[in-house]
Amino acid sequence: MKKMLVHGQKDMLQIAIIDESSLYEYYMEKTEHAGQLVGSIYKGRVVNVLPGMQAAFVDIGLPKNAFLYIDDVLHPHLERQPKEKPQIGQLLQPGQELLVQVMKEPLGGKGARVTTHFSLPGRYLVYMPIADYIGVSKKVSTEAERSRMRAVGERIRLPGEGVILRTAAEGESLESLQQDVQFLREHWHEIRQRGETASAPTLVHRDADLVHRLVRDLLTTEIDEIWIDDGSVYRKTRATMKRLAPAMLPRLRLFEPQIGGASLFQLNHIHEQLQEASQRRYRLKCGGDLVWDQTEALTVVDVNTGRFVGTSDLEDTVFRTNVEAAEQIARLLRLRDVGGIIIVDFIDMEEEQHREQVMHLLERRVRSDRTKCQVVGWTRLGLLEMTRKKVREQKILPVKDSVGHRDEARS
Repeated sequence: MKKMLVHGQKDMLQIAIIDESSLYEYYMEKTEHAGQLVGSIYKGRVVNVLPGMQAAFVDIGLPKNAFLYIDDVLHPHLERQPKEKPQIGQLLQPGQELLVQVMKEPLGGKGARVTTHFSLPGRYLVYMPIADYIGVSKKVSTEAERSRMRAVGERIRLPGEGVILRTAAEGESLESLQQDVQFLREHWHEIRQRGETASAPTLVHRDADLVHRLVRDLLTTEIDEIWIDDGSVYRKTRATMKRLAPAMLPRLRLFEPQIGGASLFQLNHIHEQLQEASQRRYRLKCGGDLVWDQTEALTVVDVNTGRFVGTSDLEDTVFRTNVEAAEQIARLLRLRDVGGIIIVDFIDMEEEQHREQVMHLLERRVRSDRTKCQVVGWTRLGLLEMTRKKVREQKILPVKDSVGHRDEARS
């Protein structure tokens, strides 16, 4: 059974998604931060243009100027772009004001990465006001449904607009999708109006808070139960679900702990699992282990047999260890929110069939990751290379729940 657990506090909201008691996803947001930067829209001012990098720096009011690459200035539809890429100086000039949307959080000493390819996510679709194309989630199961959704997308968009039909749109009616796109279209019109009258640099639109994103982005039909332990968060979530996902309301539950009893997260051992997932050495159930090392350029995961000696031959022992390792690496990448290049040093396998099975298993498991992952393949040195999109800085923060438990958790 797959459950979503929501733990509310005065200054923090935490969300955990578990499958048969095993933690697979974790999100945390401090209330004073008023949401993430990714998705926010600013009216910025071009500070300088760098022809050698085909990019510009834009002041959007943050401590570090944002980075705008030429591909994020050109039209988002490749067929609408010029055959020869122009110079950045032909498109942007210092002092020029423009609307931009944050696509990557500031990382380390770098400012945010921004784009002019605007997108507004809804429950069933992502609205792109100037993209001029239709997209369908790769997670939609059948080709017949993909074709139906694409046809519906063509009916509900206006000329020049783009929409991406999300997985939640599978099986939904034309009317539901029409309502979603109309709401987002009107919202975009309001954003543009605010942008026209605002003085740069300034924030024009901030993406929704974590409670709204919980319903909009995280709540799928795969979730069997949603448990919330805070009354105000429960009421806010219920109101949001009534508007965005009314069919899921019967799955919503309010958790009311007894006086002196364990909290929702304690009962499900969430903090213990977070602490275990954040350690450099992670123990596998078979007795092997994973050792995680992170550099500025990449993350390396070393797989060891450890105490696992197997029951038959060496190749079988190695293969079984690598299979469990692949399962856990896909899970831990999400919990640790690892981004960038990832190199996995699996234990050497003699049989090519085993190597392919391990790689395909990892590919299947990362498909359910909400962050884009790509398994590149085996290198000539026998290492498995993959990438995971980096949108925010990986960070381990101490989290203290309302009954005094203190552990390490990812921001």
